[in-house]
Amino acid sequence: MNQNQLTHLLQQVHNGTCPIDDAVKRLKHLQSETIQDACLDHHRFLRTGIPEVIYGETKTPEQIITIAASLLKQSSLLLATRVNADKAAVIQSTLPGLRFHTQARMLTANTIKADTKNSRGAILLICAGTSDIPVAEEARVTAEALGHYVHPLYDIGVAGLHRLLEHQHLLHSAAVIIVIAGMEGALPSVISGLTAIPVIAVPTSVGYGTGFGGIAALLGMLNSCAPGLGVVNIDNGFGAACLAVAINRKIEARNTGRTSCHKLSSHLQP
Repeated sequence: MNQNQLTHLLQQVHNGTCPIDDAVKRLKHLQSETIQDACLDHHRFLRTGIPEVIYGETKTPEQIITIAASLLKQSSLLLATRVNADKAAVIQSTLPGLRFHTQARMLTANTIKADTKNSRGAILLICAGTSDIPVAEEARVTAEALGHYVHPLYDIGVAGLHRLLEHQHLLHSAAVIIVIAGMEGALPSVISGLTAIPVIAVPTSVGYGTGFGGIAALLGMLNSCAPGLGVVNIDNGFGAACLAVAINRKIEARNTGRTSCHKLSSHLQP
């Protein structure tokens, strides 16, 4: 359940179209629910803007089906990551409403429609080479499922820098940029040095032996000479999207101007 759904339910109770007992049933497992060995955090989306997400790589199809069915009962946004095609086929045979994204290796349902009122702008998603696209697609599907516009720009690595320079206008018009690269991981440093927009770097495990499964790219990004560059873990397109969404999300302020600033400073003072 997200904030809009909760607001709608309370409005129904207020105007008498939803009996209180029915509302109690819907809210009964709002905070958490234990199913077999899993404890589902149904309240996470309301607290953080990111829902409980199923990490599917080490789960059986049956485990994913059980958890997904519980989330769907709550009409919750459903995201399952690292699900291969064979596993997805078994899951979809029981839950046909789920959509499988082949390159991203993700299952989704009840995704949020993008609305410019809820975000600062578009997320620019850049990846260095075509081998990095699966990680980029994981980021794209995640951000779009959470209701944000994503502009993908693929295969523009530093080996052909002219490809990037042709799109400089995009580097200055996005609200946040995700940059995904393997090999030596140089692309995020270049982009971060060209724009004032927040840049999130994602190292991938793409590369030859001395790339050490993405460690070389990770260390290159962590040691970037471009200040202010944020870095997530190797192949973590999902985590990069969640961070980008948090940056891009418009937070409705109850107080504005000097009053809210004064209240904030008073809370921070010892």
